[in-house]
Amino acid sequence: MARQRMNGHSDIAVHKAWSLPAADAFRGHRALWWSAGPAGELAVMLVHRRHLERSRYGKGWLAWRPKDPFTGELVTVTAQGERRTTVEDVRLRPSHLALLPDGRFLLVNGRMRRSGTDGLWASNAVVSSPSGTPGSEFCVGDDIPALITDRHGGIWTAYGDEGIYGGHPESGAGLAGWDTEGRATWAPGDRLPAHPLEGCTAATEGDQVWLVWYTHSRSGTFLTRVIPSTGEVASHPSPVHQPDGFAVRGNRAVLTRRDHNRRTVELTRAEFDGTTWTATDRHTLRVPGRVVGRCGQGRDGTLWLRAGDTWLRIEA
Repeated sequence: MARQRMNGHSDIAVHKAWSLPAADAFRGHRALWWSAGPAGELAVMLVHRRHLERSRYGKGWLAWRPKDPFTGELVTVTAQGERRTTVEDVRLRPSHLALLPDGRFLLVNGRMRRSGTDGLWASNAVVSSPSGTPGSEFCVGDDIPALITDRHGGIWTAYGDEGIYGGHPESGAGLAGWDTEGRATWAPGDRLPAHPLEGCTAATEGDQVWLVWYTHSRSGTFLTRVIPSTGEVASHPSPVHQPDGFAVRGNRAVLTRRDHNRRTVELTRAEFDGTTWTATDRHTLRVPGRVVGRCGQGRDGTLWLRAGDTWLRIEA
C-alpha cells in the first residue's frame, strides 16, 4: 500500500493491486480488456502482439486491436494468487471483459451492425465457460462505453450517442439491463431526469448497480442507482462532470477524472445527505502509468483504477 499527500490535505490510501509482470511484457504480451469482479478479484486479458495491430488514433492500451480470430490468456488475480486460462479462437473484437458467476466470463464488442441480409442486429457478446470455451452469443446493443456485471450475473450497459441515436431499441434508452441469454431485463422508461447522451462509467454496491452518464451540458452528469430485484431507480446530479471512475459505500463516494494520457487523475470524495451528492475533497493524484479511457470501475466501495499496466485500488 502507498500513501500520497495531496495539496496539503490528509493522506490518501492507494493500494497497488497488480501490474503486468515484466516477463509477460518481454515475451510480447499486451494487457488489454479488464474488469473487477464482485468478489474483489481482478481479471485481465493478455494477447500476444502477433495477434494485434496498432491504431494510429488511439492512446495507450486502447490503441491495440486484435486480428480475429485470436488467442488470449485470461489472468484472474485474487488474494490467493494468479490463475491463468487460455482462451482460443476468439472471433470478435472485444471492447469489454466482465466476470460472471461460477467462473464464467463475458466478452463484448462495444460496436455492432445490422446484418446486410435480414436487417437484424448481429451478436456482439459471448459468454465463455471457466475453461475458456465459448457458449451463448447475443446482442447487448450498440456503442457501449460502460459495462458492468452484478453479483447475480446481470449485465448492465450505458450507451454512447451513436448507439442512442442509431436505431437499436435498448441502446436508444441510454441505459439497459440484460441476462446472459441476451434478454433485456431492465429499461429506464421515463424514470430518468433527462435523456442520456453518453455513458461514463459503472459500479456496484451489494445488490445495487450504479450507472453514470451525462446529457446535454446544461443538464450535466447523473449518478443513477438501480435495484435489480425491484427495478427501482434513483438519479442524482454528479458532483464531478463526466467522471471516468466511481465507487460508492453507503453515503460516501469517490470519483476520478483522468487527465487524458497523462500520469495524473483528479480524485474527488463526496458525501450524500439524502438529497444531494456534495464534493468534500478534491485532489490531484499522481499514478504510475498513463491513464486513458475505460480506466475506472467501482465494486463495493472500492474504485479500481487502471494507470498504464498497473491497477490501483482506492477506498471510498
